[in-house]
Amino acid sequence: MSPGTAEALWERLAPLAPGLTVEMVAEVDSTNTELMRRARAGQAEPVLLVAQAQTAGRGRLGRAWQSAPGASLTFSLGLSLAPADWAGLSLAVGATLAEALHPAIRLKWPNDLWVQDRKLGGILIETASPGDGAARRYAVVGVGINIAPRDAAGLSTAPAWLQEFDPAATDAAALLALAVPLLQTLQAFERFGFTPFQARFAARDALRDRPVTLSDGTAGTAHGVTESGALLVHTAAGMQAVSSAEVSVRPVA
Repeated sequence: MSPGTAEALWERLAPLAPGLTVEMVAEVDSTNTELMRRARAGQAEPVLLVAQAQTAGRGRLGRAWQSAPGASLTFSLGLSLAPADWAGLSLAVGATLAEALHPAIRLKWPNDLWVQDRKLGGILIETASPGDGAARRYAVVGVGINIAPRDAAGLSTAPAWLQEFDPAATDAAALLALAVPLLQTLQAFERFGFTPFQARFAARDALRDRPVTLSDGTAGTAHGVTESGALLVHTAAGMQAVSSAEVSVRPVA
């Protein structure tokens, strides 16, 4: 990714978030980890951090996320936010990323981008408190997307990659397509919450009306999400609203 990409990104993002900086590094343990370190040290400026490679990339529930230069896109956007309710943020982000990339992309609750039941990418959202009791928190939105083919060995879900349906796709082009919509989504979510994004998520919901199994073994059928982003699952005991980030949901083969 060339230095010109950073400049082009900054020119697009800075008018929307004054003071925002764009940083590109060859390697880091994790873009999310780095921005969270800074936030805990009192650095809460808006920043887009992009890494060519991560040595300790991670996803939800502590899962590893591998990345290699040119073969994947890994970045984190850090921004101070104070929404009335944080619920549904990962779904809003997912809907925005999918819409910006390709019509074939679906969303697997709560934070994965899927193509034909294979994982194209993931979202990891973390927040840090300034410690002064204020409602405002520093949100770090991490995104990882496969650009080129990758080995499926050791993966719980087979991978998909952007070049399958967009042969000319590059990490730089994908980043340029995603950055502005992502920033605008975070700003809109702060004002309006998940409600404006509910229908957009539903249009790409990969689990809706499908048999699923929860991490505790509960079986049921997915029925979309609530206005707060909770997953509705009809089980033998009735309808359940699954909202915990610690619950894993898998479609039944």
